[in-house]
Amino acid sequence: MVSLSDHESTSRDGGPGGAAPAPTLGDRWRALPALVRFPLAAVAAFAAIVALTSVTGPTADLRIGSVGYYMLAIAGLQLLIGYSGQISLGHGAFMFIGAYTVALLVLNQPALPLWLNMIITVVLSCGAGLLVGAATARLHGPYLAGATLALAVGLPSLTVRYPELLGGSNGLAFSTRGAPASLAGVVTDTQWQAAAVWLTTLIGLVVLATISAGRLGRRMRALRDDESAAGLAGIPVGRTKVIAFVISAGAGGLAGACQAYLLGTATPSSFGVTLSLSLLAALVLGGLGSMWGAFFGAVALVYIELWGEDLAHALSLDSNVANNLPIVFFGVLLILIILVWPRGLHGMASSLAGSVRRGR
Repeated sequence: MVSLSDHESTSRDGGPGGAAPAPTLGDRWRALPALVRFPLAAVAAFAAIVALTSVTGPTADLRIGSVGYYMLAIAGLQLLIGYSGQISLGHGAFMFIGAYTVALLVLNQPALPLWLNMIITVVLSCGAGLLVGAATARLHGPYLAGATLALAVGLPSLTVRYPELLGGSNGLAFSTRGAPASLAGVVTDTQWQAAAVWLTTLIGLVVLATISAGRLGRRMRALRDDESAAGLAGIPVGRTKVIAFVISAGAGGLAGACQAYLLGTATPSSFGVTLSLSLLAALVLGGLGSMWGAFFGAVALVYIELWGEDLAHALSLDSNVANNLPIVFFGVLLILIILVWPRGLHGMASSLAGSVRRGR
């Protein structure tokens, strides 16, 4: 004899009383291995970028490319702060290393292909991250933030110390190859450069996302939640913190290399403390703890400044006010978003998507 409760349990389990709910498309996507899911997402994103740049102009192509390298830099910072819990105010210094490495390679070794320049940049940036990570492995909180801030302040000043090599305060200007001759008339130089930046960015994002979803990512999150408990659980605390710094520095250096390639310049004023603080603010605005937060933060970093400039011109504001309006605009938006959605723009998007699903 079967009781009513047995019948209900059987129905929920997909037995004779009823079938289990079919997995949704999202469930099937999440069930794919990370080494399959992330490259497929990158291919789809790259196709979308190519389609988008095919209908935009040169200025918009440069902005789209800027979103790409900012996203890569913020994603590296996300791994360091959002996953391993190490506060860094010097991420712009690693972008400085990447930008000047590419500039020096293009000027002194013009025959080297772009992909090899990028690999050399990543190696040097990771080396710098290893040195910084090893030196600051025992620092926490404001002490770590202060040490990395000193790096952001001091490193760009090397251009004044070695003007013959680094170009002084004017930096280095160079020209890069545009679209191949075989694609002349089909793809413009700016479209090619934006596509190259995004291809590099997406490769870097696949690596970062795979790391964050794997064993190393779980170790980093354990450090972030409770460093003492992670050490008692057998996680090598110092080594994991240094590895996080190395990976983050590699992403930052690669982002700086993409910026230099896209703009054709590497100047110290582009990599000062303001850049490091802007990357951190964009990370918080986009959302800590998720790679999607890097995307939202990069879009905000590029386009909020643009909208602020457009508003200043529309209101015919004084130049001093106009120059500071984008910063004020960004700060006000950051405060409002965090007050309403503490998880940033990604949290806002997730909440709205959840409300839509529940309303169906």
